[in-house]
Amino acid sequence: MVVASLAAVGLSITPVAAYGTDAPLEAGAQLTLKRAIELALQYHPARLAAESEANAAHERIGEAQSNLLPQVFGGAEYLRGTDNGIGDTSYLPMLGAPRLPTSGRTNAFETFDNYLMGVSAFQYLFDFGRVRGVIDERRAEAEVEQARLRLTELEIVFEVTKRYANLLAAQETVKVYEEAVAQRQEHLHEAEVKSAAGLKPEIDVYTSKSELARAKMNRVDARNALATGKVALDNAMGLGANAPAYELAEVLTYQEITAPLDGYLSAAFRQRPDLKILEDQARAAGAQIQQYRSDYLPSVGATAGYTARGQDLPVSNNFDVGVLISWPIFNGFLTDHQMMEAKLHQDAIRHSIEDIRQRIFLQVKSGYLDWQASVERIHRAEQTVAASRVELELAEKRYDAGLGNIIELTDAQRRFTQDDADYVQALAIFSIAKAALDRDVGAGVPGS
Repeated sequence: MVVASLAAVGLSITPVAAYGTDAPLEAGAQLTLKRAIELALQYHPARLAAESEANAAHERIGEAQSNLLPQVFGGAEYLRGTDNGIGDTSYLPMLGAPRLPTSGRTNAFETFDNYLMGVSAFQYLFDFGRVRGVIDERRAEAEVEQARLRLTELEIVFEVTKRYANLLAAQETVKVYEEAVAQRQEHLHEAEVKSAAGLKPEIDVYTSKSELARAKMNRVDARNALATGKVALDNAMGLGANAPAYELAEVLTYQEITAPLDGYLSAAFRQRPDLKILEDQARAAGAQIQQYRSDYLPSVGATAGYTARGQDLPVSNNFDVGVLISWPIFNGFLTDHQMMEAKLHQDAIRHSIEDIRQRIFLQVKSGYLDWQASVERIHRAEQTVAASRVELELAEKRYDAGLGNIIELTDAQRRFTQDDADYVQALAIFSIAKAALDRDVGAGVPGS
């Protein structure tokens, strides 16, 4: 089957410059399905958004891991202030009030220098699983976002494949109706000649004219489907208004199905991103349980600090080191409720996993059956086209010999044109059914 040119049917779209010298596709290029998918995975905004979310989730792992490393803080202040006596009063150091307590000086409005510089550090030691639990939860969440990214890619690949097949079908359908118009123009000329010679009734001329008008109307619809099909493919590739004019380099075809259903089912249970999302969410819920369980036990950390402060130079130096132990002895049963909530959430995810496994079985088996049916539909369409072509040839011979009438001929013409268009659609349905099965199996992304 020969691919029709987009330009041959008058379709020309002026690209909008948006990529500078690095254009994703040159005008007039031969576009294969593989290249269309590559462009979609590179430029489609939905895929780029999902990738950014996945990268952001990966950064949250580093945020959680930062709690394992030393936390060091530094600061310095200089204040000019009064130093009126406060007697025996003392207070804890506080930001903005670092002045040392003294017995005071005599002038209530005289100001003095106050210096402060300090460094402190804290090192996590252990907490019976809270920090490690947070890290495990963030890792599981990052896996969830990676699976969402793959799910987005699968949908994009399916959409591109479907739009590519539909555009191929639209091109072939235009050819079908171009041929129908030419055929009916020839029959109209023949009817006019024979009617003028008195060999055929005048009704044959008007019947031929009406059939020609119908064929031209169908050609208008086919050309419109071709134009909108290109827009749909441009959108599926993520190029939109920036897509140039191009030619499709492939043809609609099909092959017999030999792979068994069991292989597709096992691959789907192994590869489906939405199933992996739920499995990773169950892991994240398990990590939450680990975090909450740690609240029943103490957390331990080490601390150290150095300060230099005073009203005159040199200032006084002080340092401290120690171990901090924190143990929430009673928090109003908060931890109990948090533990139960996390466990119930994990149970809900497990039930959802079983639900999606059943839906995967339904989708894959239904898709496999649809794929098989599309092959059978092609076989029937091939037989129908072959039979209607012979029927048309016989009707033309009978009409020329004066044994048939114009109704018999136009009916044969109409059936052949419709059967030819149906055959094109059957080939497109095969490609789309195969793409849908690949998506449902989780194997539609190249190189994955």
